Amino acid sequence: MCTMISTQIEVAGCGKGAGGWFNVSQANVSYDHPFSAPLEHALNIDFVNQALGPGARVAVELSAESARALVQAINAVLARAEAGGYLDGAS
Repeated sequence: MCTMISTQIEVAGCGKGAGGWFNVSQANVSYDHPFSAPLEHALNIDFVNQALGPGARVAVELSAESARALVQAINAVLARAEAGGYLDGAS
């Protein structure tokens, strides 16, 4: 059964696709059926730049356990960067 759980956020960064690097301006996050991962449901993240068309997309499908581990790793790295004085107000 589809969960229909999704959200979109604005992001600032870059992604690398088949055509090379491109700016990403949006992340689509959902918990639903993956397209490729061998899971019933997955946390799906698409980093996109809609202005550049469908080729400007980087997709990731993670198990819930992997997604939670990734969140913890991201928070840990950002905390270390902040403690070291490397984060500025624009980050």
